[in-house]
Amino acid sequence: MPIRIGMVSLGCAKNRVDAEMMLFTLREAGFELVADPAMSDVAIINTCGFIEDAKQESIDEILELVNLKKEHKIKAIIVTGCLAERYQNEVMKELYEVDAVIGIGANGNIAEVVNKVLEGKKQESFPEKTDLALCGGRVRTTPFYYAYLKIAEGCDNCCTYCAIPMIRGRFRSRPMEDILREAKELSEKGVKELIVIAQDTSRYGEDLTGRPQLAQLLTEMCKIESVRHIRVLYCYPDRITDELIDVFAKEDKILKYIDIPLQHCSGRILKLMNRHGDRKSLTELINRLREKVPGIVIRTTFMTGFPTETEEDFTELSEFVSEMQFERMGCFAYSPEENTVAEGFDDQIDEDTKKRRQEIIMEQQQRIMAENAIMKIGKRINVLCEGFDRLAECFYGRSAADAPEVDGKVFFVPEGKKPKIGDIVKVEITDTIDCDLMGFYRESTT
Repeated sequence: MPIRIGMVSLGCAKNRVDAEMMLFTLREAGFELVADPAMSDVAIINTCGFIEDAKQESIDEILELVNLKKEHKIKAIIVTGCLAERYQNEVMKELYEVDAVIGIGANGNIAEVVNKVLEGKKQESFPEKTDLALCGGRVRTTPFYYAYLKIAEGCDNCCTYCAIPMIRGRFRSRPMEDILREAKELSEKGVKELIVIAQDTSRYGEDLTGRPQLAQLLTEMCKIESVRHIRVLYCYPDRITDELIDVFAKEDKILKYIDIPLQHCSGRILKLMNRHGDRKSLTELINRLREKVPGIVIRTTFMTGFPTETEEDFTELSEFVSEMQFERMGCFAYSPEENTVAEGFDDQIDEDTKKRRQEIIMEQQQRIMAENAIMKIGKRINVLCEGFDRLAECFYGRSAADAPEVDGKVFFVPEGKKPKIGDIVKVEITDTIDCDLMGFYRESTT
């Protein structure tokens, strides 16, 4: 009977792709993959270690697996991912029930690590971060109709609050031909939405050719006949060129949606973050995007309570959010991370103030999104059907304005023939629930 492997992957979509590549390696090595780690012989947890909440979630998940091991339901626990890379020998020291802790550079050796822990040999392995493969097979864990396409690894931006460069290493782009090959393979297997990701997608190609090549990459992807829709996440504002904007404007296959993590609008705070721009330059960028790409949905992220942030800085941010009317936005309170530059800054902001400011920004955004949702009533939009909600007794899905896992839903009732999961259907919006949309499905576009 084959050894059963269960995996829990936490954190971002980039971490999910790493998990999918490890699952492929394990399957090729003859292990049986199971969805529930409680039903496995060896449980692997692919951790996140970006901010304090993510670290705590990873630790809580490890402790759940430890309890399963104590109850003799699983034989071994392997910890991988960002928390393992960041804290290395500390994980096993604090959690002695863990059988192996490996850094991201050891992901390709996961089958060998499993075999050794089954022999009772504890494992700790932290090769060079650059040993993490950029290309390879995957066992996809997303629904069949969408897939993440990671185009680069690591980060060179070195924002003063961020530990990612320490965890993931320098920015490394995948060869364009390999990305295009995978995009073709995925789309030919029925993937309707390719989601382009990296820590900074707008930097793609700089390390290969000396200049950003995201615009060229997207153009080449659009030439692939089987590719239907492309969504682009994580573009840094100072690298959004006119060339890139023009590609968004002219290519019908690219969803009119872009994720731009702005973090703040105060020029002084952005400089302390080791980021570029100020309220004026960011306003000009947003206006240029909306002018050249009518109807574009802009998602962004802000941070409150960064060291030295004054009430004046926060007021400027609040005014900016109201003025820009972002279609999608998230906000989190600054978390001082070990060994980052910002951790050592004077004038750290107290937790209550950080949280209060975060709540104010999110309340503003909820009002903006609720008002935007009401304006959709009476319109007909394409929706990718994702499932049936038994409690609400209706189907649900996502429009082009909604990325999976982070944005909202569209709930709809069919008039006549019921849609299948993965169908793209035309929905007439008749009402809203908070920031989500409700309507009737009248026809399919597939």
